[in-house]
Amino acid sequence: METTIDTNALGEKIVKVLKTIFDPEIPVDIYELGLIYDVFVNEDYDVKILMTLTTPNCPVAETLPLEVEEKVKSIDEVKSAEVEITFDPPWSQDLMSEEAKLELGML
Repeated sequence: METTIDTNALGEKIVKVLKTIFDPEIPVDIYELGLIYDVFVNEDYDVKILMTLTTPNCPVAETLPLEVEEKVKSIDEVKSAEVEITFDPPWSQDLMSEEAKLELGML
């Protein structure tokens, strides 16, 4: 009997992990900042995350994607994780959640 992957439950676990990763210059997690554009999970539990950075020359451009990859890989069900950085569309404050804007005093 084939088991079906519960992508919603795994997606929630991934989001929970992403919310533990903070931009070092802004006291808000990368998920609420709007840096995560998409999360893909296939039937083999391989995860691909499409994300951006606040700027192309962001000081954590080398370390942040690795941190995201490592933390997502630490989820038991995840077999592999890959992070792809994109700047299309470029990040803007419009991508931030209400929670992030409130935290930063922008509301």
